[in-house]
Amino acid sequence: MNKFIAAAGALLLGVSVSAQSQDGLYLGPSLSYLYLDSDRVVSGHDEAGVLGLNVGYRFFNDWAIELGYGSDIAGDDVDVAQINAYYWFGEDDGGWRPYVVAGVSYFDREGESNLQPEMEYTHQAQLGFGLSKMLTDHWEFRGDARLLHKVREGNDGVHDGTVNFALNYYFNDPVAPVMEQPAEPARVPVYEPETRTITVKLNVEFEFDKADVRAIYGDELQAVANAMKVHDDITLVLEGHTDSRGSDSYNQDLSQRRVEAVKAKINEEYGIDTSRITAVGYGESRPIADNDTDEGRARNRRVVGEMTYTEVAE
Repeated sequence: MNKFIAAAGALLLGVSVSAQSQDGLYLGPSLSYLYLDSDRVVSGHDEAGVLGLNVGYRFFNDWAIELGYGSDIAGDDVDVAQINAYYWFGEDDGGWRPYVVAGVSYFDREGESNLQPEMEYTHQAQLGFGLSKMLTDHWEFRGDARLLHKVREGNDGVHDGTVNFALNYYFNDPVAPVMEQPAEPARVPVYEPETRTITVKLNVEFEFDKADVRAIYGDELQAVANAMKVHDDITLVLEGHTDSRGSDSYNQDLSQRRVEAVKAKINEEYGIDTSRITAVGYGESRPIADNDTDEGRARNRRVVGEMTYTEVAE
């Protein structure tokens, strides 16, 4: 018996030391009622109440390993040492939780007069079922019933029964419940309107030595006018030009008459205020083609304009 106690003490110390850096270590008193098989005693059944102390370690809230030692309350020289494993079912929701227990125990009843001689020291395998409940964050109450079967010292048909109650204190800090984070409200996608930049170009060409706006340019003038009606914040700059035939002063005057003619056309036929149109004549100073050919001179006799605006794309 002393060897068993020493071994149990060493194992307890090992559990205690290793548990210092882990959660789940617990300690508590227990009270057991033993109902011993009639084959143990000379006549009838033998009963005993055992007060003990348990120390254990609980893993992942479902498994535990526990060592216990107790003695007969009545002082009948009954010593019980045991090691057991526990498994809990279901979820720990604060209510009663069922569990099973299995392990081995050692009875030392040296000196009992009503025992069979070979029953003073016996080893039993045990299996039981019980319920437990956390009374507070640290205190647990536990109760179970177990069946014990003697596995050594001969006479293997011996079966004992026990009813056990324990009150255990857990040294680990209680784990704070995981608070469910409120779902983030669905984000409504914000769509930036797509914009586009539009440039409208105007190019009106004139006959030689004339400042009349021909009808063939009506579509171009209409496009310019429509854009200016929709976007009243944009303005139009018109530039007038001539070819190189004629004097500089004459061509300067001709280019101005041409640009003013286009300006008047946009105002009179499309209702665009002249304050939004700037007209500048440049004479023959800015040719875009060769003035030595008829085709080049025709391209140089022109009024050009350009405006740019931004609108939302549909």
